[in-house]
Amino acid sequence: MFNALRKGFGLTFKTMFRPPVTTEYPERKRAPAPRFHGRHVLNRHPDGLEKCVGCELCAWACPADAIYVEGADNTPQERYSPGERYGAVYQINYLRCILCGLCIEACPTRALTMSQEYELSADRREDLIFTREQLLAPLPEGAKPPPHTDAEVAARDLDYYTGHAPQDPLAHFPPAAGRDDFGPHPQEQGDPVAVMLAGGGTEPRSRDPRKEQ
Repeated sequence: MFNALRKGFGLTFKTMFRPPVTTEYPERKRAPAPRFHGRHVLNRHPDGLEKCVGCELCAWACPADAIYVEGADNTPQERYSPGERYGAVYQINYLRCILCGLCIEACPTRALTMSQEYELSADRREDLIFTREQLLAPLPEGAKPPPHTDAEVAARDLDYYTGHAPQDPLAHFPPAAGRDDFGPHPQEQGDPVAVMLAGGGTEPRSRDPRKEQ
């Protein structure tokens, strides 16, 4: 018994003089891990159109049945996305969501990504059911809010699904000089980032019949 007490009090005295590791939240906030799964974001194209095409694959992939999507057809006078359809109703129930990320893996257009925002507490259950308007990323600078017309979209002559990702999935860059945290990627704030998809892209590769002969 004496040895057990000696070990127990020895551990106590050893840790008494160590600096505390507790973060004084919310006055001080610790940066999450680089691949942390936080609140979802519905991304946009650089011209303001939504990337979501209302396919509902994210809802089918969700193991907690936390996502509800209703797709609707775009019209020549009212276009919300470059595809035939768009997500007219989009809801994520954070009372059910387990933040596993399977929904963003299922998204074929990289419309749905996850930010590092983790402050999702609320006083009412209804406030934890996020709607499409709450999840949409802010409009890029100079972009017109949807709906657009087909004529406006055609005049821009943008490539939406030919190997370019107008908004890269949420990621993190290495630490900047003089900083000990990774910090948020610009896209977490909805800023458009133009990158080329090089391997692992969601768009299918175009098949060249000459190479198959």
